[in-house]
Amino acid sequence: MHKHQRLIQRLLPGLLLVALAACAGPFPQTTLQPKSDLGFAIDHLFTGIFGWAVGVFVVVEGLLLYALIRFRARPGAPAPKPTHGHTALEITWTLAPVLILVMVAVPTIRTIFQTQAPAPADALKVQVIAHQWWWEYRYPDLGVVTANELHLPVGKTVGLDMTSNDVIHSFWVPAIAAKRDVVPGHVNHIVFRPDTIGMYMGQCAEFCGDSHANMRLRVFVESDSAFNAWVANQKAGPVEPAPNSLAATGKADFQHGACIACHTIQGVSAGVIGPNLTHLASRTTIAGATFPEDSLDLALWVNHAPQRKPGAVMMDMNLKPADLQAIVAYLMSLK
Repeated sequence: MHKHQRLIQRLLPGLLLVALAACAGPFPQTTLQPKSDLGFAIDHLFTGIFGWAVGVFVVVEGLLLYALIRFRARPGAPAPKPTHGHTALEITWTLAPVLILVMVAVPTIRTIFQTQAPAPADALKVQVIAHQWWWEYRYPDLGVVTANELHLPVGKTVGLDMTSNDVIHSFWVPAIAAKRDVVPGHVNHIVFRPDTIGMYMGQCAEFCGDSHANMRLRVFVESDSAFNAWVANQKAGPVEPAPNSLAATGKADFQHGACIACHTIQGVSAGVIGPNLTHLASRTTIAGATFPEDSLDLALWVNHAPQRKPGAVMMDMNLKPADLQAIVAYLMSLK
């Protein structure tokens, strides 16, 4: 027994340290720091219901402690007198839960109607298409198609129309957008207005296969000028590489290789299986926002995608070093 006590005493400080470390920041995917009207609505509902829950807990536990102390067994004390029937008490403990449920239900229903309202006519419309394991974004009114990194203007209402190309996924950006299932053959919606410039991380929140954990996304909320500049850049074609350059060689290799069957590059190829690569180098990440967008990670991804992301549809290319270097140079030129 003493041996076990000593073991507990030795482990306790470490366990406390681990518990405290779990409370440390930063929390890039917290819902408790909302940055949109939708986020604030849900946060307000949560804090309200949490307050009611704390109040109920305090009252119930207080009554329990009072009963334990007030009516505890004492040596020589007579047996307590049982009470049969107490109309006022029975009415009280029937009405109290009803009142609590009403106080929870009313703001919940109000928030549901508020957050499920259709997007206004002037909202920025974005079609979100989920794939195993990346996100496709189409701006139908702007003529822009991109992947994994969603760009939005600050202070403007956004309407996301979401569906899946394969299995059920779930779109979740905790700080600005509520969680929504993305279902094949069905369109779900999220309407929100981001109010703070910044980059917000998100991910798929529904198990969808081998690389579910690698199906990430980023949302960039920008000023009007920055967003308009991004749109203008996305609508323009890719920059033509200089003649006889390594990038030009890479473009030729790209056009004569298997890449054109899956990927779109404006004016170069029209594949529809993988992400649109027209402005790949303007993004900060690759492979479903899993790896940084740099030459080394891009080379590893192009050559051995299934090894870096289990279940990836992209085949293992096994390119020769010179060919790989040329294709990476071309892809890195697609700003």
